[in-house]
Amino acid sequence: MRDITLGSYYRADSVVHKLDARVKILLMITLMAAIFTANGTVSYAAVFLFSIAVMLMTKVPLKLYLKSLRPLLILVIFTSLLNIFYTHGAITLFEWWIFHPTFEGVLFSLKMIARIVSLIIVSSALMYTTTPVALTDALEWLMKPLKAVRFPVHETALMMTLALRFIPTLLEEADKIMCAQKARGADFESGGLLHRAKALIPVIVPLLVSAFRRAPELATAMECRCYRGGEGRTKLRVMKAGYRDALAALIVLTLLGAVIFARVKGFDVPPWSEILGLI
Repeated sequence: MRDITLGSYYRADSVVHKLDARVKILLMITLMAAIFTANGTVSYAAVFLFSIAVMLMTKVPLKLYLKSLRPLLILVIFTSLLNIFYTHGAITLFEWWIFHPTFEGVLFSLKMIARIVSLIIVSSALMYTTTPVALTDALEWLMKPLKAVRFPVHETALMMTLALRFIPTLLEEADKIMCAQKARGADFESGGLLHRAKALIPVIVPLLVSAFRRAPELATAMECRCYRGGEGRTKLRVMKAGYRDALAALIVLTLLGAVIFARVKGFDVPPWSEILGLI
């Protein structure tokens, strides 16, 4: 539970923190497009190094990013092993039983690791540098065109704000319930997958009861603050994009353009068989 960082904001004085939330969302989508567009070794290295640069610019401690990566660590390892042992290639590293790992498999595995890690870094950087309120205000602004088809933009943004706001609270409460159950002799770590799932029932039930109990309390608090929907509401902090946002957009769009150009022209796929043959 403690490894889930969704809705967590880390206060710091960095360039990324000062960017407009709307621009950060669009840049995150652009960076993800560049990550998925990357095809060759050079492109993967470029997007991975750029993600590392973004992580350093946020001034968020490295341990928080590692905390975001921890829940997916098993998936990363499993995917890497599958790619190493089941990717066919011309250069075989060694042979053992039914396993024939190839150099191409190792290279492809490294690319997949770089892709997954880059995606986690980019998404975590957005969450760590943007408050839930600013994030949902930006999403509401970006979804404004949907009002033309009578889509409840404000209500959707409000639900997202409440969800992001209470995710850390519910996670903290779930951790307290688990500690209380462990003190009563509950075991959440031993046994198979089915046994562990059954052991979580004493945690899920009181957590759901607590969440449903908070709903009327939240509704009463909103009514006491005279909340009447989105019509005529104003913002305490008006979002404004500046020169930093324009420069960041230019850099990210340049990266995406370079990755697309390299993929189309095939410039970033070195002839590894010839290079290793020379060695």
